[in-house]
Amino acid sequence: MPGTTELTQLAKRAAAEAGFELAAIAPAHTFPELDYFPQWIAEGRNGEMRYLESRTAEGELKRASLSCVAPWTKSVIVVAAAYNTGQPYSTDPAPPDAGWISRYAWGQRDYHDVILPRLRQVEARLREAADGIRSWCYVDTGPVAERVFAQHSGIGWIGKNACIINQQLGSWLFLGIILTSLELTPDLPAPDRCGTCTRCLDACPTDAFIAPHRLDASRCISYLTIEKRGQLPGELRAGMGRHVFGCDICQDVCPWNNHSRKTPVVTSPEFQPREKLVNPSLEWLATIGEEEFRETFRGSPIKRAKRTGLRRNAIVAMGNSGNRSFLPVLRRIAESDTDDIVTAHARWSIGRLERADQDSGTCTRVLAQAYPSEQ
Repeated sequence: MPGTTELTQLAKRAAAEAGFELAAIAPAHTFPELDYFPQWIAEGRNGEMRYLESRTAEGELKRASLSCVAPWTKSVIVVAAAYNTGQPYSTDPAPPDAGWISRYAWGQRDYHDVILPRLRQVEARLREAADGIRSWCYVDTGPVAERVFAQHSGIGWIGKNACIINQQLGSWLFLGIILTSLELTPDLPAPDRCGTCTRCLDACPTDAFIAPHRLDASRCISYLTIEKRGQLPGELRAGMGRHVFGCDICQDVCPWNNHSRKTPVVTSPEFQPREKLVNPSLEWLATIGEEEFRETFRGSPIKRAKRTGLRRNAIVAMGNSGNRSFLPVLRRIAESDTDDIVTAHARWSIGRLERADQDSGTCTRVLAQAYPSEQ
């Protein structure tokens, strides 16, 4: 069997040939970044994402330590694929009738279906070179804290927004990992380069950050628009703005991603935006039928929100838009739609738009009284 150095080089070369921009090795250690995880779960910061609470037969949280799920692992191969396609940011001006879908979900194919086959190419090369090894591949689908291993492999550091940030590529990265029983040469951890910057924390409209690096997922717009089922918390709806699937705000404001740095743009056809998903029409999403939903979002991560969730989110975005032209369609939905979740949020948005109009009228009257026109 080839030696450690040769196998390490083989893994990185195979990752590059499979289409990954970055590849590095982390040791299979229990890192201190996960010490907070049990407390985070105990505080309910994971919202309704119960899969994060999965435990071993002995009652240990699986994600708290790699030894709980794959004690045979000696090395973790971490890879990253960039997905920045150069389209506008969520913080850029958008048409008043449009919403926002997180850029990771714009692609022609679900990123899981793109990254996992590439990972398996790398895994196959290693198995050819070292017969009898054990290995598992994950693309955020297993009980493994990918970001922690990404930081300790040197792929990037965990930013204050809890995203992995690479000095050259920013944070527009899909991560994949291969757990292996091979003893590979580890790379050095990535130094934290956030410094004193707090733009991501300050920009979050729902105050989802408890502290730097610590996210209350139950308040995060991405969680609310994707994972949360049923009624959205009333106190968080206004802060969701016009986001209908995911949120990019804490990445868009990051200096390591911003326009002036010219974060590299990728040309992979799989990650190029689907038609209508950049600044999508809110009325289209709010009224989309079951068949059109299935056809439009087949092979897309957006299907995770389900049709009810996507329509609900678009309706809330209408209410937050300040655009009164949405009132007729909102009233039609509120009066005749058969989905109780959708109609309840339509009523909320109608009230919000009507109150905004009343507030605007009050403001106009006050200004008119203060500055009467000269006759």
